[in-house]
Amino acid sequence: MSPQLIAPTVAVQASFLAAMDEFRAEGADRSVHSNLAKELRGWRTRWPSAEGFAAYLDMIGGTSYDERADGTVPVTTLWWVNDDTYLGRIALRHRLTGTLLDYGGHIGYAVRPSARRRGHATGMLRAALPYAHRELGLDPVLVTCDHTNTGSRRVIEACGGVFEDQRAEKLRFWIHDDGRAAADDDDG
Repeated sequence: MSPQLIAPTVAVQASFLAAMDEFRAEGADRSVHSNLAKELRGWRTRWPSAEGFAAYLDMIGGTSYDERADGTVPVTTLWWVNDDTYLGRIALRHRLTGTLLDYGGHIGYAVRPSARRRGHATGMLRAALPYAHRELGLDPVLVTCDHTNTGSRRVIEACGGVFEDQRAEKLRFWIHDDGRAAADDDDG
């Protein structure tokens, strides 16, 4: 079976926990602006229990159409899985704030460290783009990456991203709905 985007599910809890351990081991929980870092710090002790994991899925699962009190815009969160193995996640923000326009973009993604350099980031972004374009009506879609992250830059460009500019440490790319989002490619 090939990896696919799915709604967050308890079915991959064990693999998800292992992936979060990998992210923590590489220091992902120390980032200031990352949602993944905030979740690693805030949910780490609750994820192992069935109740804690269910509460987490209620918070992030599926699509949120309302802006939260903390200013979080409506978002759709999907997980990239292969059978019962969690490989990564992608968040599709339904609109941009000033901060997201400069730094975060419409789409944020993360591939677990042990699954990197195997084409998963490209596959995940490619699979998410038709949903962003056609279901959410986002065209073009803004995707950003750190200026030092050449792997992520290659992923974005392989998915049709056109470089616009650099703002602070972030490179900004726009991806139009031109049909290339559904093409097959591998980011190696």
